[in-house]
Amino acid sequence: MARRLAVGTLAGLAAGMLAPSAALAHGLALKTDLPIPQWLFAWAAAVVLVVSFVALATLWPAPRLGHVRGRPLWRYPGWLEPICGAIGIALFVLVVYCGLVGTQVDYLANFTPTWIYVIFWVGLAFASVLLGDAFRPFNPWRATARAVSFVAGRLRRGRPGSEPLRYPDWLGRWPAVLGLLAYAWLELVCSNRDAPSLLAFLSLGYAAVQLVGMSLYGIETWTARGDAFAVFFALFGRMAPLRWEPAGRPQWGGRVWLRPPFVGGVDLDVLPGTVAMVIVMIGSTSFDGFSVTSVWVNQNGLFADLQSLFLSLGASYNDANELAGTVGLLAMVGLIGGLYRLGILGMRSIGTSYRADQLTRSFAHTLLPISVAYFVAHYFSLLAFQGQALYALASDPLGSGANLFGTANFQVDYGVLSGNALWYIQVAALLTGHATALTLAHDRALTLYRRARDATRSQYWMLTVMVAFTSLGLWILSSTY
Repeated sequence: MARRLAVGTLAGLAAGMLAPSAALAHGLALKTDLPIPQWLFAWAAAVVLVVSFVALATLWPAPRLGHVRGRPLWRYPGWLEPICGAIGIALFVLVVYCGLVGTQVDYLANFTPTWIYVIFWVGLAFASVLLGDAFRPFNPWRATARAVSFVAGRLRRGRPGSEPLRYPDWLGRWPAVLGLLAYAWLELVCSNRDAPSLLAFLSLGYAAVQLVGMSLYGIETWTARGDAFAVFFALFGRMAPLRWEPAGRPQWGGRVWLRPPFVGGVDLDVLPGTVAMVIVMIGSTSFDGFSVTSVWVNQNGLFADLQSLFLSLGASYNDANELAGTVGLLAMVGLIGGLYRLGILGMRSIGTSYRADQLTRSFAHTLLPISVAYFVAHYFSLLAFQGQALYALASDPLGSGANLFGTANFQVDYGVLSGNALWYIQVAALLTGHATALTLAHDRALTLYRRARDATRSQYWMLTVMVAFTSLGLWILSSTY
C-alpha cells in the first residue's frame, strides 16, 4: 500500500532535487546562484504534477486509502500523559513569567517570543507531522482542566457533578478558525507582536478562554473544536506516520500505530469550519511569505498603496500599517479559498450527483498536505536558524545576564545550511505536498464516482488547482525582496 501511495509523490521528491535557493520568511535570506532560470523551473514543477496525474490515472484504478489502519507499534502507559501535561504547565508558567519579568528592550534576549513563535508554533508543527499530534499531551490548559476535574471528582466522592452543555453542531470548529486567524494577525500584522509582556498577557487570556470553554462544553469536546492550537496541531498530526489511539480510560494509556504518511486525513471529520480552518492555515502561511516579496514591500508595492489609502482616511501611521497588513492577510486567505472553490465548482460540472458543498467537504482532507508543504517551505529556515537561540535562552531566559547552564554566549550558526540546500528542501516540500494532495484527491474521486472515467475527468480541475498552488508557492519563494 505504501508503494502505491508513493506513486503520486516520488516525482515531486525527484523534482525537488533540481533546484535553487530563495529568500526566507521572517527576514532571513541567503544568497544563491540559480542553476536554471526560474521560469524553466516553474514549468518543470507543473510538468511534474501533470506526470503524477497521468501516473495516478493509469496505475491507481480503484480506491485504496479508505480503510488503512496500519499496524500496532507500541502500547504507552497511562502515567505518560499526566507527566507530559505537568511539563506543559511548567513551560507555560515559564513563558508567562519571562514575558512579564524578563527584559522588554531586546525581545531576542527574552525567552518568551522565541518560544512562542519558533519552538511552540513551528517546532511543535514539525514534530506533529513526524510523530503525530505533539501538542495534545503537553497542552497546558487541557492538563489544567483535567487536573481540576480529577480533584473535583475526588472531593465529590461519587456524587454526580454537573453535566457540560451540549456543544452546538452548527458551531463546529469555527471558534478555532477565529483563534487561528487572530494568532496569524498577531504574528504577521501586529506592530507590537514581539513585546514579551504583551505575549504573556495574551497567553493568559487565551488560556482563560480555553478553560471557560472546557468548563462549559467538556474538556475533550472543546479541545477538538474550540482550541485553535489543539485543532491546528491535530490536523498536522493526521499527516504523520504515527497514530496515537487512547484506550477507553485515561489511566489505561493507549496504543501507537504505524501507518503510511499522509493517509490519516482520509477519515477527517469535516465539521462546520473545518475547511475554513485549513484554508486559513494555508492562507496565513502564504501571506507570511508574500509579505516579504518585492510586490508587497517595494516603495511602490501593494503595502505602500494600502498604507497611503488608510493614511488619507485619517488613520495614524501605526494603524495604517496594521490595516494594510490586515487587508493583505484576509485577501490571501480569500485567494486560497477561491482557488479551492474553483476546483470544486469545476468538479461539480462532471455529472450532477453531488452538490458543491458535498464535494467541498469530501475533498477537504486533500488540502492538509498542501498546508504542511507551505508550512515546511516557509518556516523550515526559521526553525533551523532561530531555533538554535534556545541554547542561549535556556541559560538566560530573562535576558538579565545570567548563565545558568553555561550556554548564554552561544551564537546562532547560519552556516548549518546553505542557500541552495534550503531551496532544495523548500521546493521538495512544495512538490511532495501537492503531489500527495493529488493522490488523496484521486483516491477520493474513485470512491465518489461510479465510473473511473468520470473520476479522472473530475480531477482535471483538482490538477489545475494544484498547479496554481504550486506556482503560487514557488513564486513567493523566488520573489523575496
